[in-house]
Amino acid sequence: MKNLIGLIWLLAILPVLGQQPQTLEIGAPDAVGMSAQRLDRIDAMLKASVSSGMIPGAVALIARDGKIVLYNAYGKSDVQAGKAFEKDAIFRIASQTKAITSTAVMMLWEEGKFRLDDPISKYIPEFEGTGLIDTFNEADSTFTTKPLKHPITIRNLISHTSGIGYGMIDGDDRFRKIYQKAGIIDAFTTENKTIGANIKKLATLPLHHEPGAAWTYSEGLDVLGYLVEILSGMPFDQYLRTHIFEPLGMADSWFYLPENKADRLVPVQEKKADKWQPLETTFYDPDYPKKGARTFFSGGGGLSSTAMDYTKFLQMYLNGGIYNGHRLLSPTTVRSILANQIGDLWAGGPNDFGLAFELVNAKGETMGGIGSEGTFDWGGYFNTQYFADPETHIIGILMKQTQGEIQDETGWKFRQMVFAAVTDL
Repeated sequence: MKNLIGLIWLLAILPVLGQQPQTLEIGAPDAVGMSAQRLDRIDAMLKASVSSGMIPGAVALIARDGKIVLYNAYGKSDVQAGKAFEKDAIFRIASQTKAITSTAVMMLWEEGKFRLDDPISKYIPEFEGTGLIDTFNEADSTFTTKPLKHPITIRNLISHTSGIGYGMIDGDDRFRKIYQKAGIIDAFTTENKTIGANIKKLATLPLHHEPGAAWTYSEGLDVLGYLVEILSGMPFDQYLRTHIFEPLGMADSWFYLPENKADRLVPVQEKKADKWQPLETTFYDPDYPKKGARTFFSGGGGLSSTAMDYTKFLQMYLNGGIYNGHRLLSPTTVRSILANQIGDLWAGGPNDFGLAFELVNAKGETMGGIGSEGTFDWGGYFNTQYFADPETHIIGILMKQTQGEIQDETGWKFRQMVFAAVTDL
């Protein structure tokens, strides 16, 4: 019996032992089961989207099995200035920051620093008094709360089930007003502010619902950026630089850009009178992340990066937690991160949600066009997007910097057409 168990175990791990962790390099589509002709369709679609004025421009990257099969820039990064997009353009990736923050949190979890179901108040005591919203006064944005039945856990914060709101993009007008009155910073600032001070104020504000009772997109990853500082004893930006960015070779990923990289930042554009022009900013400083005090490190939305840098990050996940000879996570941890963490809160839909990633479920795979079951994805406020499929080993990145009322179909077309270019499973 012992010999049989040993043989079964050996047969199970042989495929893993035979796999070498991949680093990215240019490859031929047919060598990795992709159709060059069908990739050309994607190239043509993006060119046509620029020509028609649907988008001002974009950078697209597609990789399979660690081989880059499409990597192109399209259109203008600044239409008014006539500046063409370059492949190494730097984008405000906004909520794509969340997955990187979650990775940092789980690296500390692997060190035994905490349990996922620990109350956040164990590490940030200000959350001991957090309550559930009870009443709200429209006249002056004051509110009352009632005690929570369950504390906010770290798992709640990563999976957006904590009940914390999201300021200016919150779906509930009461919370937008409450956060504004309290001076909560949602992501971007050039002022001399810190995430610690911001999170301590956030802890005094009410929750939408009981922790775990619903899924509400939130500033939970900002809370966890501060937790990284507490547990590591390092400023959050330094932790990411030394533990994630440098090991993975993500040299263009920053909260605040060095001077020698600032000219590569893409301005956010909007369409007015059928012309693309710089976005008239509302809640964020347009000089971010080029100037300012450089002290506020938003774990939920503060990073800027490139298509290539983010692909390296996603390849690390497809490799089971290792890239460029550096292991950031165990394969067992990756498996937990990419598992449904919200139960049946999204029951009946095509997606589940893990630890900062949306996940395609069996229904989603059957619907077609979004990847295999287990494909993980998210995007950013300024229309950046990514997806990675652990079954087909495909990564897709489409980076834009747009806002406003536009009819942009490139996102769904890109993803659908990427999976339609697969010729070999």
